[in-house]
This record gives sequence, C-alpha cells and structure tokens, in this order.
Amino acid sequence: MIPDPRIHVTLEHLRRLQGPAGGLSFLPRQPSASVLNGRHVSRLRGRGLNFEEMRDYLPGDDIRAIDWKATARSGSPHVRVFTEERDRPALLVVDQRMSMFFGTRLNMKSVSAAEAAAIAAFRILSYGDRIGGIVFDDDQVLETPPKRSQRALSAFLSHIARLNAGLNADRRVSPAPGLLNRVLKQTARLAHHDHLVIVLSDFEGIDKDTHRHLAGIATHNDLILALVHDPVARDEALTERLVLGDGDRQAEVDFSNQGVRDSVSSFGSERLQQIFRWQQEINLSVVPLNCGLDTLEQMRKYLAASAPRRRVR
Repeated sequence: MIPDPRIHVTLEHLRRLQGPAGGLSFLPRQPSASVLNGRHVSRLRGRGLNFEEMRDYLPGDDIRAIDWKATARSGSPHVRVFTEERDRPALLVVDQRMSMFFGTRLNMKSVSAAEAAAIAAFRILSYGDRIGGIVFDDDQVLETPPKRSQRALSAFLSHIARLNAGLNADRRVSPAPGLLNRVLKQTARLAHHDHLVIVLSDFEGIDKDTHRHLAGIATHNDLILALVHDPVARDEALTERLVLGDGDRQAEVDFSNQGVRDSVSSFGSERLQQIFRWQQEINLSVVPLNCGLDTLEQMRKYLAASAPRRRVR
C-alpha cells in the first residue's frame, strides 16, 4: 500500500523533491534581507565574494574592478579587491516527534518539516557546501555529520523517512521532557562556528533552557527557526467539524465548540508568540511554515521575504 504523502513521506518522495528544488534560487539577485541570507552571504548560497580592500590600480588588474567613485575622488585609478568565501557547512535539525503528527488542512506538520528539509538540503549541496543533519523523534536521535557528498545527503534523507514512517496514532511514547533541549545541545557540539543551522520543529516543550541553547548556537552561527504550525493555531474563525486521521483511523473534532477551539488554538498560538518574541531577543530568523499550505511554494516565498534587522558583530 502506497502511503498518503500528506501523512507520511517515503525516501522516494523526498528524492523527487530534488527537481523542484532546482527551481529555487539562493543567488545574489535575492534581496540582501532575505531570511535565508543570514549574516554571511554564503550561508545558503554556497561560496561568494567578500570585499577585502580598496587599493591602487596595478597593471593586469581587471578593469571591471575599478571603483569609479574612488577613482574620481583620488584622481588615480582604484580597484576593489575581493576574496572568495570558503564554503560553510549547513546543519538541518528535523523534528519528527508525535507532536508533529498533526494536520487539519493539507499535510501533517511532520511531512511539511521533512519536505522543507529535503528541499533545503538539495540546494545547499548543489552549491558545493557541506550538508548534514540531526533527525529526532520521541525515542531516538539520528545524526549525519556535514559532508559534501550525495552519500551524506542520502543518509540524512533516509533518517527522515525512517522516523517519519514510525509516526502513527497507535504509537505510545513516554514523556521525554527536555528532549528538544538535548537535541539543541547536540547541535551546538556539531556546529561550533560559522555554520548555517536550520531547526524545523513545532517547538513543543520549549522553556528557558531552550532560549539559552538557541542563543548559544546563534552566537557563532546563522540560525533559522522553521516554525512548523497548523493553521488551526491561528484560525480563530474555524468553526467546522473536521475529520482527522492517520491513514488508517479517523476521529471527528468539533471546532464549532468554543471550548475545543480555544484549547487547541491557544495551545499553538502561545508557542508561536513566544518564538517570535525570541526573534527579537536572539540573533536569529524565524520562518513560519504552515502545514496547511504547499511546502515548495512557501519556500519560494520565504527566499525573498524580509528578515529582522541583524546585529552587527
């Protein structure tokens, strides 16, 4: 039986995203404030050029490097000198806990996180940067160290598909308080400095320690939080009876009941608000990922979206 791609992803489904991912651009034509540009322009765009110095023109210099304004001011030809940036590894942290196995419109949150991670991974590797990741559920944490290879990418995608396949309504998990914080601590060990770190999660179970771990990661890396949420977390006008299912079993939830609607909505919206508050306190970017909308279209949108003003280091 072929699984419903809105409920579970397969390795083949993730691999098929390589083609659509190729239509996304991480190149300089994006606005400099793109949420995925980060502090260093090569975070998601691969290698680029850094301005190093302005100096006198020397025979053999490329005339295209002449700075005409500086030349006019000084009265002698001056050129801008650039150096090529070294590649920077990227680490994608993908949440596949049972809290992610929820969706009221299009996808389960776990599916949207998996698809977004795969799309980002394909583009990062295509620009020659190292790609790795941490995929975790309620019971295990699977790690792929960043490498510039298709084998590492395949291992990462396999980890996503494996843990995603284990999500079902019958699954019973023991409470694991602090699991997200332990994963973030592991992330900090892998991403010492100058990494791009993208965390794709609903951020269930966040606390003050989560804030501390994220702040530590953001100190020496570019950090993006892909905040995966269901539209019910923000849809105060939702008054329908919805049938929710995992592919095998179904249950009807009456959102016309004010008590049901308030409890579900407040549960998600409070977390959304807290994460956005942290965006103002920590040097990071927050990208809302709505599992009720197409993942690829949202990726296209956010590549050109404005990021919060970043502090100069």
